[in-house]
Amino acid sequence: MKVVVVESPAKAKTINKYLGKDYEVLASFGHVRDLPAKDGSVRPDEDFAMSWEVDTAAKKRIADIAGALKGADGLILATDPDREGEAISWHILDVLRAKKALKKDVPVQRVVFNAITKDAVTAAMAKPRDIDMPLVDAYLARRALDYLVGFTLSPILWRKLPGSRSAGRVQSVALRLVSDRESEIEKFKPQEYWSVEAQLAQAGKSFLARLFSVDGKRTDKLDITSGDDAAELKKLIEAGQFNVSNVEKKPTKRNPYAPFTTSSLQQDASSRLGLSPSRTMQIAQRLYEDGLITYMRTDAVQMAPEGIAMARSVIGKYFGEEYLPEKARVYQTKAKNAQEAHEAIRPTDMFKRPESLSLDPDQQKLYSLIWKRTLASQMASAEIDRTSVDIAVNVPGRAVALRATGSVVTFPGFLTLYGVEAKTDAEEEDDEGRELPPLKVGDKPDLKKVEIEQHFTQPPARYTEASLIKKMEELGIGRPSTYAATLTTLKDRNYVKLEGKALHPEDRGRIVTAFLESFFNRYVEYGFTAGLEEQLDQVSAGELDYKVLLRDFWKDFTAATEEIKDLRVSEVLDALNDLLADHIFPPREDGTERRQCPTCGTGTLSLKLGKFGAFIGCSNYPECKHTTQLSDAANGNAAQAGAGDGVLGTDPESGEEVHLKTGRFGPYVQLGDGKEPKRSSLPKGWEPDSLTLEKALQLLSLPREVGLHPETGLPISAGLGRYGPFILHDGKYANLPDVEEVFTVGINRAVDLIAQKAAGGFTRGGGAAVAAIQTFEHDAGPITVRAGRYGPYVNQGKINATIPKDVKPEDVTLDQAIAWIAARAEVTGTKVKKAPAKKAAAKKPAAKKATTKKAAADDETAEKKPAAKKPAAKKAAPKKAAAKSTVTDEDVPF
Repeated sequence: MKVVVVESPAKAKTINKYLGKDYEVLASFGHVRDLPAKDGSVRPDEDFAMSWEVDTAAKKRIADIAGALKGADGLILATDPDREGEAISWHILDVLRAKKALKKDVPVQRVVFNAITKDAVTAAMAKPRDIDMPLVDAYLARRALDYLVGFTLSPILWRKLPGSRSAGRVQSVALRLVSDRESEIEKFKPQEYWSVEAQLAQAGKSFLARLFSVDGKRTDKLDITSGDDAAELKKLIEAGQFNVSNVEKKPTKRNPYAPFTTSSLQQDASSRLGLSPSRTMQIAQRLYEDGLITYMRTDAVQMAPEGIAMARSVIGKYFGEEYLPEKARVYQTKAKNAQEAHEAIRPTDMFKRPESLSLDPDQQKLYSLIWKRTLASQMASAEIDRTSVDIAVNVPGRAVALRATGSVVTFPGFLTLYGVEAKTDAEEEDDEGRELPPLKVGDKPDLKKVEIEQHFTQPPARYTEASLIKKMEELGIGRPSTYAATLTTLKDRNYVKLEGKALHPEDRGRIVTAFLESFFNRYVEYGFTAGLEEQLDQVSAGELDYKVLLRDFWKDFTAATEEIKDLRVSEVLDALNDLLADHIFPPREDGTERRQCPTCGTGTLSLKLGKFGAFIGCSNYPECKHTTQLSDAANGNAAQAGAGDGVLGTDPESGEEVHLKTGRFGPYVQLGDGKEPKRSSLPKGWEPDSLTLEKALQLLSLPREVGLHPETGLPISAGLGRYGPFILHDGKYANLPDVEEVFTVGINRAVDLIAQKAAGGFTRGGGAAVAAIQTFEHDAGPITVRAGRYGPYVNQGKINATIPKDVKPEDVTLDQAIAWIAARAEVTGTKVKKAPAKKAAAKKPAAKKATTKKAAADDETAEKKPAAKKPAAKKAAPKKAAAKSTVTDEDVPF
């Protein structure tokens, strides 16, 4: 018996089927140990010795592997075929040897396969090798670098920039890309220009022609800068006679895209399917473990010969020989610092068409994308006829020319399967598919109308997750396995936010970037980071000792940190004020000095640091208490924020003044000037300019007691929180749909809302959702229509199915509910409970109904209500989560 170790249980289950009874396949569940997040885990003074720690969950897995090795004939390490996989194998072997769980005479072998198919696994088992130590050394160097940079820079950030979270070797450079793009946008000055187009007709068919030249000089896009010039040209064209002076037809070809790499898969899944990079990798991991695609972390665009042969066979069978090029296409990797020596991502069996597989919706979409891209990469080029027609406008004394362009796809080739949809191709597609009527030299088309339109140049587009990954790949920053994780870290640290598909740097992120650019510029330079990746590649190739790399890096890095150890916070702020001036001190409309304090008129505005982060304050503090949020300052609202501060009136009960103030978190009202005065932020939608004393006193009266609950006798209160207006009873919250209702809600309404919340019928948006509407009796157990956090759904036992948006919950029929539940059961692999025998039907439905209702209620309140009092329910929850690991949040209605 030989013991085989892989990363995941799904992979273990599949491989076990292929290898048979002479092998025992166990899963390590990924890495079994890592560097502890504390000082001393990497010790440069001890020649970069590292201390590793096995996590609690991994100890049991290691014990299971050690137990299986007793009496085993060998250990086969079959983790993933990349640096991380090599490192996992090395860690497992090192831990087993340290525990003396591996006898000296037990052979240890390393095998790798790029796809989890029987042929690939069997072939790999026939070609074992030793652990590739240069790959492990590259992993060790990378972990040490990431640890040393993070644990050295982050404490400096915490001391010099309170509110900052962390800095990292790759994440800080990615953040700089996003921040630099935002700076470009802020500095961009739009330029006005005008377009002139004529709508002409020939033989009854209309077509557009654009202004091409005036008086022999070609007009570029930005040449016409005013409406007067455009209007003059319009008059010239309207007064002229039209004559086709030249027709040029040019056949062209568009070649297919290369097969997917990790980066291009993440980019296309984002632009075509709307999937985030992290979600894409989760789905791809599952497809790989199920044996449907090859390994999904790769820089390579090459396909194995058998993959190319299979693709050509499928193309010939399903599309015809005309779609096959004479020779197979061979692609070469163009990415800078390509690091993963695998083939491209492709289906393991291309005869498995997407529609023939039973997958969940996201898996189906991603597999289909990979299948189409792979086949398209080996298909014939698309053939396109491009036509360019020059039209002379005969005007006395002037020479004006128009040009019409169009194209026709004469042979679709790969476009039949994988059309050009990505936004990056939008400009290329400007004239694609625009057909022109038959035109020849000497034709005299008729003028229908001339249109002029004003335009302004646009700033560069913000990065999307897809385009940022593309840029990182171009610059050689990071590697396939880190792109998604880097983006997730930036979002989790609140350094960037996603608005639509665009990445916006948060003020916190911009300040961190500015700090690093000012004092650690070398380590956030794109070239330096890419150069370090090249050195890591040399380590993995066995050309460079990783300890030499670490020594050289650490020598310069520690010198740079020593230089700023004694740097005063005031010096840091001065540097940030200068670097971020265009962002936080934009020019004012009235032309006054951009950094002059709008409250006292004599102080200078500057970045200030508080325990919650940075804000704008006045140099005359404490005499002048002017403060502004960074977002207000960046929007040019600093003056308005300060000018709105003042006294609204006097509280008739306490006799204290009621103040309107603006702080780092926006406008608020304050009662008196005592040591701990009562305050309340203005709710969303309330403007400081229209705030009255009465409204301010209402805010300061919160939270207010609504009354006592008629059943529990406990008080119900209404107030404002960070998520909006709410009512509170016995430690449980229910949202109010409107801010105004927090001041008026009565006991009956409050009790009703609390009841709805308890039943799961109140949405996060604050409005009352549809309560549990219907119950259908069914032989397999009752079916109910319910209202969940993500909309209405039907439930039977453990199966929940979302109700389509075009169906009202109250209109659901029993037949519809049965169909939705059956479809959902098929997707998730859940068995629909069979109807009980008729003999037991008299007593069992009632009991089952109660159980079903109880289970649904437990599910509905699981997020808010811990299961401490019900050990059995608590133990069951993880099993349920594991069983549904491939189901997306969007699929689950609660």
